[in-house]
Amino acid sequence: MRSRTGKVAIVGAGLVGSSAAYSMINQAIAGEIMLIGRTYEKALGQALDLSHSMDFTYQRTKVHAGTYADCKDMDVIIITAGANPKPGQTRLDILEEAVTITKEIVAPIMESGFQGVFVVAANPVDIITYLVWKLSGLPRSQVIGTGTSIDSSRLKTILSEIFSIDPRSVHGYALGEHGESQFVAWSHVTIGGKPILHILDQHKERFKHLDLADISRKTRDAGWEIFTRKGSTQFGIGSAIAFITRSILTDDHKIIAVSSILDGEYGQKDICVGVPAIIGGRGIEEVIELQLAEEEMKLFEYSCQVLRTNIKNLL
Repeated sequence: MRSRTGKVAIVGAGLVGSSAAYSMINQAIAGEIMLIGRTYEKALGQALDLSHSMDFTYQRTKVHAGTYADCKDMDVIIITAGANPKPGQTRLDILEEAVTITKEIVAPIMESGFQGVFVVAANPVDIITYLVWKLSGLPRSQVIGTGTSIDSSRLKTILSEIFSIDPRSVHGYALGEHGESQFVAWSHVTIGGKPILHILDQHKERFKHLDLADISRKTRDAGWEIFTRKGSTQFGIGSAIAFITRSILTDDHKIIAVSSILDGEYGQKDICVGVPAIIGGRGIEEVIELQLAEEEMKLFEYSCQVLRTNIKNLL
């Protein structure tokens, strides 16, 4: 059994890894954060920079650089290191390079004796999460991908701007692959507890301009819109990583759309895909099975098939 000391290691000291660390420091999520980079010097530089923010936070977090050999006592290990898509590529186009990097990471971590929870953010995240599960030999509950957590947040932000409300008053999920085949489960999107489909039906004239298909597309493409403008995404995904990690360390039991290994849920087995799950101290406490509409179920099955084909090619 792992300790409950709030120890987190982040593999990848670049934009996403450092943004996740910064978010966790400002929210006092972990007692200790260890950074592992492509080089020790890069990780040490990030650790020093982050540690200089402690005077301005309300709780001190110990931040330092480390190595894979130091991972044994970590409660959570976050993997952000991976390949970056080039203009015109999809997340699946970088799979081969991402697999090579992941294999180089997981083997030495497990050799250290690590028995905690993996949180995977490296793309293509659903497939890399599946690979981490296979390579680590850990129970499926202890391997989580960020999945469609960030896409679901983007959906809520878009709807909040349309309806002029706080995004935290919007509930709903983007499901499936964190990629081109994802979809919005509109049958489960609510605003203030009221289903959005009912709102649109009752106020047809007021919201006649609303195109749900267009909103789904904007949700799917939001990451690329950022990427083409600044060359990376970091703050949103960094916050998503911190949110998931906090739910693990504090046993919050928050329901978050994450990449989960399915074992019969939604009629799927041996696949990793974005679905809502209860996140607690043991990782994924339970996968939430939504009763999807018939068309949504077809979209979910298609997304699983896209992922399954790529996993089959990978293996």
